[in-house]
Amino acid sequence: MIHLKSVDLKKEKVAALVIPVCEDKTVFDDKIIMSLIRNAKKIKEFQGNKNDEVTFYDLTEVKAERVIFIGLGKLEKIDGETMRAATGNVVKALIKKKLSNVLIAVPVAKKINMEMTSVLEAMLEGAYLGNHIFDKYKKEKKHHPVKQINFLVKPDETRKYSRLSSRVHTICHGSILAREWVSTPSNDKRPERFARSIVARAKKENLKVTVLGEKELKQKKLGAIMAVAAGSRSKPRMVILEHNPKRSKKAVVLVGKGVTFDSGGINLKPSSGMEEMKLDMSGAAAVAATLITAAKLNSGFRVIGILPIVENMPSGNASRPGDIIKTYDGKTVEIGNTDAEGRLILIDAISYGIEKYKPQTLIDMATLTGACVVALGEKIAGTFSFDDKLAEDIILSGQKTHERCWRLPLPEDYKELFKSDFADMNNMGSTRYGGAITAALFLSEFVKDTRWAHIDIAGPAYAKKESAYCGPGGTGFGVRLLCDLLDRL
Repeated sequence: MIHLKSVDLKKEKVAALVIPVCEDKTVFDDKIIMSLIRNAKKIKEFQGNKNDEVTFYDLTEVKAERVIFIGLGKLEKIDGETMRAATGNVVKALIKKKLSNVLIAVPVAKKINMEMTSVLEAMLEGAYLGNHIFDKYKKEKKHHPVKQINFLVKPDETRKYSRLSSRVHTICHGSILAREWVSTPSNDKRPERFARSIVARAKKENLKVTVLGEKELKQKKLGAIMAVAAGSRSKPRMVILEHNPKRSKKAVVLVGKGVTFDSGGINLKPSSGMEEMKLDMSGAAAVAATLITAAKLNSGFRVIGILPIVENMPSGNASRPGDIIKTYDGKTVEIGNTDAEGRLILIDAISYGIEKYKPQTLIDMATLTGACVVALGEKIAGTFSFDDKLAEDIILSGQKTHERCWRLPLPEDYKELFKSDFADMNNMGSTRYGGAITAALFLSEFVKDTRWAHIDIAGPAYAKKESAYCGPGGTGFGVRLLCDLLDRL
């Protein structure tokens, strides 16, 4: 449990009191905390430098069993991510220490040149996300989340920011849900099973749910989805989630790529790293979790999530390089590479979403290209849009949540790269270069005049090692970003 709390430090008995310390500025006005910081800085080993940490035991000034001081660095460099990461790191350390009841002091916002809302939001996020452990498949549970985390604030602030605390809890729960879906091994989330898991969660929040199975996908002529799914024994699904508040005229469609395992198909991937291809449904996980979160938050306008869910496998029934398929839109596509499957399932879902729901805005999210990882690394998503305002809003939401995005271009002349001699287009560019751009341009051929953005999360969707507030595996990237973005649209 995580709460905002106002207490008397002389009387409140906790296992640990955590105090963030700025290197060159006092960021508290509480006399007891200021005195503790001055004493801590008397030792050479601790001056409040970023990531510094020191622990004192059995101090007479407070009831806490121990006081942990964590360094924030220089004042001018402290921002929301500093507070989020510092809190996440300390919570992870508390987990390893097996502490169950801790109190974290919140700095005075104006002393670190931030709004109190931003400070609390960041610290609460760091605590919730850092306190998550994915050990579902381990027989021996070595570590457990901290049972009780309280944030020390002034009496009037506990009431003033209670709604904020509740909102952060709901959004972080969505991020953690997406994390766990992504980290789940592919044998436990074949398309049918993954779809059932999403539906079960969605129905609890009274979302309208529609599931198109193999029969319905064929009837509706979603040919691109069927082509990708052809090689697998597991049958495809397209899950549609709708949050429909009353009197809402605005509609936003979110499309998420849901490849529960990507072998590459006939164009088989190299064996090295293939075990990570369980991550290829991260877009669908983020969109589904966002819809569930939007319902919990009672978002004021209509949001529709469309999730094409398949497994990309090689077999005698699999689509081949050189095959020509007909999409839901009616355009034909020559399959240049069966490992460029994500864009195929997305174009059918995009076309279906535009025709059925006529959205004001459509955003797709997908672990689409390795080229985007080459361009931007493993921590930043690529963003593509013809709409400057929409692209700007995505960038701003990324900055606020630290689910960072960088806009990449959509040059018209690059469309020449996926021309086909035999079909309307090829799903693969004719050069190895600019792959993230050509993939986005390929998608753009199906959005018509709809306000659209594509977010390529191939890099940040999955982490090979733990960070400040995330363990190895699925990161849940995109949920906090989309939740913030929905408030801007």
